[in-house]
Amino acid sequence: MSDLLYGEIEDDLRAGVRSLLDDTCGWADVLAGTETDAPHAAAPWDGLVAMGVTALPVPEDAGGAGASWRETSVVMEELGRAVAPVPFLGAAVLGTAALLAAGAADVLADGPAVLAVPLSTAPGDPVPDVRADGGALTGVVTSVADAAVARTLLVPADGALYAVDGSAARITHVTSLDMTRRLADVALDGAPARRIGGADAVTAALTTGAALLAAEQLGLAERCLELTIAHLKTRYQFGRPIGSYQALKHRVADLWAAVSQARAVVRYAAGCVASGDADTAVAAALAQAHCSGIAVRAAEECVQMHGGIGFTWEHPAHLYLKRAKSDAIALGTAGRHRAALAELADLPPV
Repeated sequence: MSDLLYGEIEDDLRAGVRSLLDDTCGWADVLAGTETDAPHAAAPWDGLVAMGVTALPVPEDAGGAGASWRETSVVMEELGRAVAPVPFLGAAVLGTAALLAAGAADVLADGPAVLAVPLSTAPGDPVPDVRADGGALTGVVTSVADAAVARTLLVPADGALYAVDGSAARITHVTSLDMTRRLADVALDGAPARRIGGADAVTAALTTGAALLAAEQLGLAERCLELTIAHLKTRYQFGRPIGSYQALKHRVADLWAAVSQARAVVRYAAGCVASGDADTAVAAALAQAHCSGIAVRAAEECVQMHGGIGFTWEHPAHLYLKRAKSDAIALGTAGRHRAALAELADLPPV
């Protein structure tokens, strides 16, 4: 079993990313950004690129940092904590994982690469109906995360993975529940394409994405717990802090225990992905099946325990709830991953 504890390098990485996000991605800035047409927040994204964290798992000889998915998982935790509106999941996780699995990391030299599948796609699910004909792709892929930032689109078609210049696609932004993670429909009409890998690269990317999305859910849940505890300590009713009431104490204690369990699950999944462990598929499915509900529960408790202010637009609680709800159906629902776990463990259906 891999070490579940955070190392000194990971702690330093966390501190650096958190400092950047505190400076460029306060919740008031995130809220303001949801009222614009910008596909993502430029300041935090440019800062993350400058820090080099968008290329952590990429080998040094391919222009990356030569780290691993464990370190990338720490970054995802911080992005969830800040509910950051940056295209990290689509470009730095899914796209990068697909290229690494296909042995085509050199494509990253051209700029961000995004895996063109619906965000709801789970590992092993059917991919969109895109046709490959004579080195050209035709079809439409709906609800792609972070497509607007892609210099290269990685499109599954006919059992293979193709690289398409982002300018050759027609990208139409669509309305989504989580306004901090923009989705778009990608239309291809005879777009020139280059085959770079097989269907296994897509599965590997989605498995990696599921494991690291759980890290984002963990960071979100931890932040919701922090906000809730801070409010319970300072909000008074009937002459005493509401956090002194036993019923609320029990709810917060239960949530703390659930978040602590989620941290162990996330760390194991990240370690498996980083080392290429044979248990990776199980660990990723377990992480999503377990962490999805905890993130939603933490966000719901945050809204409810903040009382009236928690239901307002001016409080960040709704940003966390929307991210948690949308994450719960991204890269496969909890039910879909439980079904996958049953298959992986050879458990017969009920």
